[in-house]
Amino acid sequence: MDLHPDWKEFIELLNAHGVEYVVVGAYAVAFYTTPRNTADIDFVTRQTEENVVRVRAALLEFGIRISDEEANKFILPNHMIQLGIAPYRIDILTSIDGVDTEDLYARRVQGVLGEEKVSFPAKEDLIAAKRAAGRPKDLADLDRLEREKRP
Repeated sequence: MDLHPDWKEFIELLNAHGVEYVVVGAYAVAFYTTPRNTADIDFVTRQTEENVVRVRAALLEFGIRISDEEANKFILPNHMIQLGIAPYRIDILTSIDGVDTEDLYARRVQGVLGEEKVSFPAKEDLIAAKRAAGRPKDLADLDRLEREKRP
């Protein structure tokens, strides 16, 4: 699966700075089953002070400066920032419905996106998140994930 150059660079920076994250959303679904169209790429970052420092450094090198106040929100659940606009938007979240962020990170699986090494949710966590989100596209993803035999 090809990645937009900005997404590739962003993932490279997350990895270079040691950011603890999991790729979620459509790209995580595509890891387990067939890809679908999407207008963004989604990341969930761990909610630790050390990881916030790493996220902030990666964002700064990417050209995005965030305030201390905004950085402190990366410790809180249900926080999100969006970089850019669809169809090449980057969404950075601190949590997703249906799965505790620490559990999501602890059970993550390693994979490759484009040419970059990334972490994806365990299939059962992705299924739980899609079920909890409940939007039509999530329910369609859920159906595909449950039919796919790949672990």
